[in-house]
Amino acid sequence: MSNKVIELTEAVREIPQDGAEVALGGFAIIRNPIAFANEMIRQKKKNLKLYAVLGSMDTDLLVGANCVSFLAYSGGSLDRFGRLGRINESIERNTIEVEEYSGLSISLRFLAGSLGMPFVPTKTLLGTDMLNNLQNKKSDAIKVIDSPFSDNDKIVALKAINPDFAVIHAQMADEKGNVIIEGPRWDLELALSAKKLFVTVEKIVSNKYIKKYPEKVSIPSISTYKVIEVPYGAFPSSVYNCYDYYSKLLKEYAKANMDAFQFNKFLQKYILNSKDHSDFLLKTCTLDELLNLKVDPHYGYPIGLRGKQNE
Repeated sequence: MSNKVIELTEAVREIPQDGAEVALGGFAIIRNPIAFANEMIRQKKKNLKLYAVLGSMDTDLLVGANCVSFLAYSGGSLDRFGRLGRINESIERNTIEVEEYSGLSISLRFLAGSLGMPFVPTKTLLGTDMLNNLQNKKSDAIKVIDSPFSDNDKIVALKAINPDFAVIHAQMADEKGNVIIEGPRWDLELALSAKKLFVTVEKIVSNKYIKKYPEKVSIPSISTYKVIEVPYGAFPSSVYNCYDYYSKLLKEYAKANMDAFQFNKFLQKYILNSKDHSDFLLKTCTLDELLNLKVDPHYGYPIGLRGKQNE
């Protein structure tokens, strides 16, 4: 197998400049591919068709930076820190096309995509306003059909999602693309549904390590397109068993994203004026603050000064 390791800027260059379909992993403020999203903004990708189980800071940043023309998701937030202001305003002003699903229904669409099925039948969404809204928008991703096995029984057929690209962040992978995800894995089906999967990781480990712990592999090399080593690549969101979320920046963003002018100032200061992710880290926090987020290897979460600096 060939070496699948690539630099972040080179990986993002492989995303077409206009109109690419991209699914983003992560959940709320956990394991979001922030570094990849920020680089897409710096490279001025446009008219993206975005998919996500749950919208997060990365999704909101891309929408606010005018990189997105279509979004399918099940809602989202910055968890306890606030709302996704740029997405919400775009919905209110009808500046992007949005399809809203329940968490289960969009997860089933990714599941169908990961299994190579054209659609998945389900009872979910029946009798809901969410289904009515999707039908009123004439979405081609959803149909109510008769069950082939019983009379007078309706089911919802959800079209599979097979995006051009999926981007997730994980703890580690080897150079061949065997990926280890520790903790919850909400985005596994999303990752496996894509035609090409990019994985940013905290560190590249040896293939010998993978062979020693094969049971830890969440995504095998055959499903991975490219691997990018980006330490703190999910910052300011958290990565289980690596580091905690960074409250200071999340609070600042939650305030800035409620206003277009303040958002643009945030975007310019921290992302557009940063040459890469390392520069982004230097602009948003001190080295001590960054190190303070790292988890204790015994307890699995930050200790010591964490309560004083990150709450």
